[in-house]
Parts: sequence; structure tokens; C-alpha cells
Amino acid sequence: MNRTFEIFEIRKVLLITLSLNILVSGAKVFYGYLTHSIGIISDGFHSLFDGVSNIIGLIGIYIASHPPDAKHPYGHRKYETVFTIFVGLLMLVTCFEVFKKVYESLTGRHATTVTTASFCVMVITMLINIFVSIYEKRKGEKLDSEFLIADSKHTKSDIYVSIGVIVSLVFIKLGFPIADAIVGAIVGIFIAKAGIDIIRESTEILVDSSQPDITPAIKEIVQGVEGVIECHEIRTRGTRGHIFIDLHILVRPSMSVEEGHSIAETVEEKIKKQLSDIVDVVVHIEPSS
Repeated sequence: MNRTFEIFEIRKVLLITLSLNILVSGAKVFYGYLTHSIGIISDGFHSLFDGVSNIIGLIGIYIASHPPDAKHPYGHRKYETVFTIFVGLLMLVTCFEVFKKVYESLTGRHATTVTTASFCVMVITMLINIFVSIYEKRKGEKLDSEFLIADSKHTKSDIYVSIGVIVSLVFIKLGFPIADAIVGAIVGIFIAKAGIDIIRESTEILVDSSQPDITPAIKEIVQGVEGVIECHEIRTRGTRGHIFIDLHILVRPSMSVEEGHSIAETVEEKIKKQLSDIVDVVVHIEPSS
């Protein structure tokens, strides 16, 4: 798939989800403050950062779409990963606001009002979040966008949080007001976990962690090339849909430089043809003992 088309599609997805996230967060925060519900307010802030992450994603995708240059010979794709980390950091900042509201509830500074409208707001916004999460994940996998996949996880955690808030509203209605603070605290923990997971996964990419899942396939492809005696020291790095490979192959010691170069080119061609995520292969030729 053409990279320019991919960028266009990713931007379109982010703009659509941004519009929906603003609608969802606005409804939750507004109604949460109206009814003094910590659970709904906390969930609203969680959704708000879904929208903020969409904006960050648009900026990150724009920078990451720049082609390789003299200063960045491997391209700018990792900028998408850097901006993905910002999403995780923003989620951790959200926790402060959530736990602040929990504290206010436990110290008895306000009472939560539960109405039929409270349930309607939560159910409708949860259904929108379910659509957004599935939509982003499918598009992220199709377009090999690390950011869209991470953002879909962010939105998915919002769905579980919304379910918890709905349960808390039921308990408050039954006469257990402390349920609001308890669910608010659980919301905060969910947000923190999702943020930490996103930061951890993105950091692994920035430090060039290997892609062990494709190593056996690479070895099988290379050892099937005529003239290759053995393949070893396979190293992989990069982001989803944009992986770089270094590997060593053993050939006959009597082989000419031209023959060795021809085999290396064949290895590179076969790997790129059979594994679509590979963008570059460096083959080191060694004489077999």
C-alpha cells in the first residue's frame, strides 16, 4: 500500500474519532459536574484524553510522514512512536484529577445525584466508544499504524471504565453513595495501567527491541536460497509495518565476490517479497569453514 495513501487514511481515521471523542467527553464531563458524579466526571476526563491523543496523533503522523533525508536516512517514522508515548503520559496526568475527585467524595464535600438521564448518557457514550475502539483497531492493523492501535487500546479501557461507572450508579441509587468514590478510584487505576502499557510498548520500539515472531520465517526463507549454507545472527528492529533486518549467511569460501553479491541480492528480494513488513535487509557474507 502506498505510504502517502496510508497517511491520508490514518489522518481521516483520527479526525473521525476526534469528533466522536469530543462529543463523548463533553457529554460526560458536563453531566458529571451537573450531578456531582465522580465516576462520570472521571470517565469524561478519560474520554477527553482520547480526543487529545487524536490531536497529538495528527501532529505525530504529519512529522512521521516526511521522507528520509540526509540527517534521517531511516526516515521519520519513529516520531509516531514518540508521540504515542505522549498519549501514555497524558493518561498518567489524568489520574491526578481523578484521585482528587475521589478524595473530595470520601471527605463528604458533595453528594451524587443519579437520574435516568445519567444512565442514558453513560450507555450512549459507551456504545460510541465501542464503535471507535473497533474502528481504530481494524484501521490500525490494516494501515500498520502503531499510533492507531495504541489509541484503540486507550479507548477500549474507556469502555470498561464506563461499565464500572454504570454499576456504581446502580449502587448509588440503591443507597450506597460510597460506590461513586470506589469506582472513581478504579477508573484512576485503569487509566494509569493503560498509560503505563502504552509507554512501555512504545519505549521497546525506541530502544530497537527485536521482533522475535518473524525470526523463524526469515531463517526458513534465507536457507531456502540456493548457495546459502547457513543463516545466523538475525537481528530485527523497527515499528509495525516498517522493520529493518541484519543477518549473516555462510557461503562456499571459493565463491567469487560477484556470486556472493548475487546471492545476497536474492536473499533480500525473497525476504521483502514474502514478508510485507520488511523495508530493508542488510546481508553479511561469510565463508563457510
